[in-house]
Amino acid sequence: MAKLDLYKKPDAIKVPATMQAVVLSGRGFENLAVKEVPVPEVGPGQILARVDAAGVCTSIIKLLAQGEDHTYVNGWDMGKWPVILGDEGSVTLVKIGKKLENKYHCGQRFAVQPAVNVGPILNRERFRDNAAGMHKCAVGYTLPGHLAQYMLIQEEVLEGNCLLPLPDNKMPFFAVSMSEPVSCIMSAQERNFHLVKDGPFAPRRPVMGVLPGGVTVVIGAGAMGRIHAELAMRAKPSAVIVCDVQKERLDKTVEAVGRKAGEKGIKLICVTSDKLHETVRSVSGGKGADDIILAVGIRPVQQDALTLLAEGGVANLFGGLPKGQHMLELDGLAVHYREIKVVGSSGGDPSDMVASLDAIAKGDLDAGSYVAAVGSLDNAVKVLNMIKEGKMDGKAILYPHIGSMPLQLVDHWSGADEEKFLNERLKG
Repeated sequence: MAKLDLYKKPDAIKVPATMQAVVLSGRGFENLAVKEVPVPEVGPGQILARVDAAGVCTSIIKLLAQGEDHTYVNGWDMGKWPVILGDEGSVTLVKIGKKLENKYHCGQRFAVQPAVNVGPILNRERFRDNAAGMHKCAVGYTLPGHLAQYMLIQEEVLEGNCLLPLPDNKMPFFAVSMSEPVSCIMSAQERNFHLVKDGPFAPRRPVMGVLPGGVTVVIGAGAMGRIHAELAMRAKPSAVIVCDVQKERLDKTVEAVGRKAGEKGIKLICVTSDKLHETVRSVSGGKGADDIILAVGIRPVQQDALTLLAEGGVANLFGGLPKGQHMLELDGLAVHYREIKVVGSSGGDPSDMVASLDAIAKGDLDAGSYVAAVGSLDNAVKVLNMIKEGKMDGKAILYPHIGSMPLQLVDHWSGADEEKFLNERLKG
């Protein structure tokens, strides 16, 4: 490891008075900037953490578009009280509030589940109707986020049990950051369920997740779709069919999970959209797909996918549809006679994050296959524009404590890559 402040014992680091942070002060990209801001003061029931790595999440685009109307913002005036973005990251504790000194210590490493299942505790007056009816809040929205050099862990995060220890303290920073998007997929796949019978007189029993021995279809081979395909293999379906309009993404799918599919005896079939119906019929023997995961938020695609379900099949609407284009028609006869199901989810919770950390630490999922770029904090605005324009196929990982540098595109990222990268950029 580099002999630098980033790797010193945190109790030996002098925390500066100011820090860099990605700050949103209103709706739209014009109100987004990387700024020098004060390092937060730590209250008795709070913790200050150093952010070692941070991911740039697609969900920030929705926040930029909706501003104070976003559910998690709920009227908070970002012009008066700017927010620090970032719902994905890896942190190390550097200052502990007086009330927490017996529970936490400097140097501990954690992941933070950003979807906090408690209502606002602080600053309730800043929300619409004094936060009446709010039962959730979120890190990177009105709670301080990871796209900063230091991050205040507030009471809401602690009360919601969202500060999560690592299963292995040697986990690379980027891998911890990747646990958040992976946790959303963990959560989503648990929404799929099948009622099975072991014989004509046996009781029905639920099987969580995709159907073992069944046919799973993933529509959308972006990074999240590829992770869906890899995680679906835990259930050992007989076949995983991945569909996308872009052949390049299908090639990436084969690179990411083709070997694993072969080792597990699972047929991995990657097809363009025009061949999907024919492929599902052929692979399933005309029965249809047992599980369809829609990793794209496009209404005609989701509508068409419902026609591919087998009897008892499940369609998972993972990709959210934009407002105004979100209504789907559901065939009531298919629900009644073919017993199809439509499910969905919105993010994960602490248990999903723990499961994703464990899966990454054990090597059940190669998080580095889904990293597309690395860089410094000042790349955040560029990355968000690339996401908006569809030019970022994978996760960008930013390291807040390195100096300014151009964004570096990568095909794969590993712990060794990260260590070399940080050593080179933190010399001196």
